Amino acid sequence: MEMYDLFHRQVIEYHKTDSVDAEQNNPYSAGTFEALLWEKSWVDTVQWHLEDLIRPDDVEPAYALTLKRRIDRSNQHRTDLVERIDDHYYAQFKDIVPQPDVRLNTETPAWAVDRLSILALKVYHFDIEAHRGDDEHRAKCQAKLDTLLTQRADLTTAIDQLLDDLGAGRRMMRLYRQMKMYNDPSLNPSLYKK
Repeated sequence: MEMYDLFHRQVIEYHKTDSVDAEQNNPYSAGTFEALLWEKSWVDTVQWHLEDLIRPDDVEPAYALTLKRRIDRSNQHRTDLVERIDDHYYAQFKDIVPQPDVRLNTETPAWAVDRLSILALKVYHFDIEAHRGDDEHRAKCQAKLDTLLTQRADLTTAIDQLLDDLGAGRRMMRLYRQMKMYNDPSLNPSLYKK
């Protein structure tokens, strides 16, 4: 839950300016795991709001293209941060001797952390919606918020269990990279054919 609380504090910090162009004010010392988590949450929050800017039907096409390219760069940065979080966990657990019946997980710890960061954004925004509009709107949003809060409890428990299992050798992790191609001029045909 501490990690979720960090994400929640970052989301609140972002909304003090509510600007995709605001400077990130990371309260943690550079190079710490907490600073990495804060940056990850900041990138997620900015990207969430960039995607909101591109949604209206009347968005000017040239501006939409600029936003799309910024979202692509943000998504690459987000992926890079997830991989750095996995590097942290891999270093933490690399010397653990696996038990004979060790299990592999379907996702790395950092991708679960990624989902928790996005969940903090959903909770923040559904909480606003649960207090806005007419009774029907508020009731629908409160029901969704309740589901998100259950998901938060389940996901934080699952992450804690995964980290405990990794530390005890009951599960093992491998570092998988996302192998994003769309931003790489040496891999994306639309870029290298030029």
